[in-house]
Amino acid sequence: MLGAFSAQAQTQFTYSTTCQNDSVRFEIAEADLAGIDSVRWYFGDLASGAADTSRRIKGAHLYNTVAAYTVQLIAYRAGVPSTSTTNLNIVAPVIYDFGPTDQTLCDSTTITLTAPDVPGATYEWQDGSTGRSILVDSMTTYKVKINGCLIPDSVNIFYTPVPEIDLGDSSLILCLGETIELDATAQNCTYIWNTGATTPNIIVHSDVAMPSTPYIVTADAQGCGLYRDTIYIAFAGAAHPFSLGKDTILCPGESITLDATTPGATGYRWGNRAITPTTTIRSNWDLWVFVEINNTCEVLDTVLIRYKPDRALDLGNDTIVCKGETLVLKADFGTASYRWQDTSKQATFYVRETGYYWVEAKVGRCIDQDTIHVQFEDTLRTNLGHDTLLCMGTVYNLHPDGAGMNYKWQDSSSLPIFPVTQAGHYAIVANNSCGQSIDEVDIAFQECGCQVYLPTAFTPNADGVNDYFRPKFRCPITEFELVIFNRWGQRIYYTTDPDVGWKGTWQKGRVPFGSYVWMMDYKVVSTGEKVKKTGSVTVIY
Repeated sequence: MLGAFSAQAQTQFTYSTTCQNDSVRFEIAEADLAGIDSVRWYFGDLASGAADTSRRIKGAHLYNTVAAYTVQLIAYRAGVPSTSTTNLNIVAPVIYDFGPTDQTLCDSTTITLTAPDVPGATYEWQDGSTGRSILVDSMTTYKVKINGCLIPDSVNIFYTPVPEIDLGDSSLILCLGETIELDATAQNCTYIWNTGATTPNIIVHSDVAMPSTPYIVTADAQGCGLYRDTIYIAFAGAAHPFSLGKDTILCPGESITLDATTPGATGYRWGNRAITPTTTIRSNWDLWVFVEINNTCEVLDTVLIRYKPDRALDLGNDTIVCKGETLVLKADFGTASYRWQDTSKQATFYVRETGYYWVEAKVGRCIDQDTIHVQFEDTLRTNLGHDTLLCMGTVYNLHPDGAGMNYKWQDSSSLPIFPVTQAGHYAIVANNSCGQSIDEVDIAFQECGCQVYLPTAFTPNADGVNDYFRPKFRCPITEFELVIFNRWGQRIYYTTDPDVGWKGTWQKGRVPFGSYVWMMDYKVVSTGEKVKKTGSVTVIY
C-alpha cells in the first residue's frame, strides 16, 4: 500500500495508488476492523455521481481527473459512527524513456538508473528502495513508480561472465595427419577468426594449416568488450595415430586412470599439468594430452570425463510472467553441453514471450531434458461501463471486460455474464499474477412512459406465425440500434430500423436452436430520454 494515515486515532486505512485512471483500492487496517458493523466511503469525486460512495468494507474508486481529493470513511461500531479523512492527490503517470529495453553488463560492473526529477515526488523501485536513483548490480527487470504511478518504461538487465579465451600454448608443432580443435566458447559472445570463421570453434588439420601464420580469435562479449587470443600451429614428422579412448561418464566418488603411453613417446603434457604417461581423474574434465614423439612433434587427444549429477534437470514449474519482464531460465546441470529449443547452447535462456521452452543437457553419454511453459499476462483493466438507468422489467447483463480468467462479482460468484434485475451497486474484482483490478457500477431502474418490448422467443420456420424478431412500441422513437450475439459473442445481426425484423439467419443460413443475447438502444422522441436494454431471445423450430 502506498499511503496510510490516522484521523483522531479512530480508523486507519491505506490506499493502493495515486495514479490517474487506475483503480485506487482503500483498505481498513487489520487492527481496526474489529467491531465494525458497516462502513460508508466518500471518495471526494462528485463528478462521478453515484460511484462517489461505496458501502463495501474494501472500497475502490477510479479517478479520471488529476486533482486533490478528500477521502472520507465513516465506520459504524454498534451503530455509532466515527469519521476519518485524508487528502489524496491523484497524479498523471510520468512518461519517461530509460533507453534500450535490454542492457547487458559485464560481471561485477554496475550502472545507475535515474528516474526523472519530479519536484516533491516519491519514488519506489521494484526492490522497494525509495531513492530517485538505483544502483544496478543484479540481473532483473528494473522499474519505478513515481507518486505511486508506474512509469510505462522498464529496463531488463543481463550480465555476461568475463570470458576466458585460451587457445592453448602460443606455439605448437603437431605431427602430420593430426587434427586440433581451437575452442573459444564463452557466454554471450560473438566471434571472428582471422580465417573468416564466425563460430566459437574451428578445426585445424595438417592439410589446411596456415604455415608460420598465427590463428587469432576475437570474442566480442556483450557488455565486457573484446577479448583475443593467438596460437601458432606447425606440422612436422610422420603421422602417428594415438587415442585416449572414448568419453566417459562416472558415478559420484569414482575415479579413472588415463594412459597416454605410445611408442616413440619422449614427453607428456596433460591439461591437469601432469607430465607422466598416466594420470588419475576424480572430477569433471575436458582433459587433453600432448604426447611428444621422438622429440620432433606432438600428437594430441582429448577425452571428456563427466560425473552424472544426482539431481534431474529442472527448469521449474510452468509459470506466468507480467508483460515487459524477462524470465531467466537456468539449466543448472553441472559441467554439461546444452541445447535449447532454438539450438542455442548457453546454460541460461532469456524468455520474453509466451511459449514452450525446453533444454537438453548432455553429460558424457547421459542425456536429460526438461520443458517449461511460460505465459505472459498483461495488467488487468476491468471495465463495467458507466452507471446506468434502465426501465423497470429490463434485464441488464454485466460483462467482465478486461478481467481475465480469475474474477469474482460482488456476491462472490464467477459468472461469465452477471444479470442485473434490480437496482444496486455492482462490482467485480479481478486478479492475475500482475496484480488486482476493481471496477464498480451503479444500476438504477425507473418506470418508463414509453416502453419498447422484445419477445423472449420466436419461431422463424416460415409458417407465417411469429417468424420475425422485432420490437413492439407505441410511441415515436429514434436513434434505434439492435444488436444480437451468439453464445460465442459473435455479432450475428444488426439494424437501426425498428420496423425491420430478424429472420433467425446468419451467414446465409438458419441459426441453430438456442438462446441469443440482444442489446437495444433507443431515444424517446417526446422526452429525449435515452434508453438501453439487454436480454435474450430463444430461437425455436
